[in-house]
Amino acid sequence: MLYADAEISGIDVAMRTEPPIKSAPLSSAGALVGSATASAIWQLGFAAWLIATISTLAALFLGEVMGLTPCVLCWYQRICMFPLVFILAAGLFPFDPRVVRYALPLSSAGWLIAVFHLLLENGVIAESVTPCTQGVPCSEVQIEWFGFVTIPLLAVAAFTVINALLIVIYFRASK
Repeated sequence: MLYADAEISGIDVAMRTEPPIKSAPLSSAGALVGSATASAIWQLGFAAWLIATISTLAALFLGEVMGLTPCVLCWYQRICMFPLVFILAAGLFPFDPRVVRYALPLSSAGWLIAVFHLLLENGVIAESVTPCTQGVPCSEVQIEWFGFVTIPLLAVAAFTVINALLIVIYFRASK
């Protein structure tokens, strides 16, 4: 603490002055966020965007290059995954942790569809419940790597990681 002498109306007063307070930078959401915390949160958002982008490119590769026709549930999962690439990218530049409120509902819906598809493919859910009445059957295994990795399992994994990252972003940004 610093002290300065001042005279007010003929009375000597010792004033206490504080050094200037340095505040942390403001995030676009308006909350004070330390630069290390903001950087870590941005990296989580970037990781979610990267997973969504890789998943989108893989789905396009399987459909357009390898010629695999997607079933109805695969289309619904694509409807949930493809916009995430643009929504998450829009939330990165400049970083806005509020992007979670737009991305998490899409990612959660995609996760539910992917889990349903995985259970249907593994025979846990009866095929009579399937929405795939035309075209490629949803219970058909088109690709199987290492004896157990299928397209619905990859979709469940991608949506699970994206959901987890978005939830971590939400809780870290709200502090």
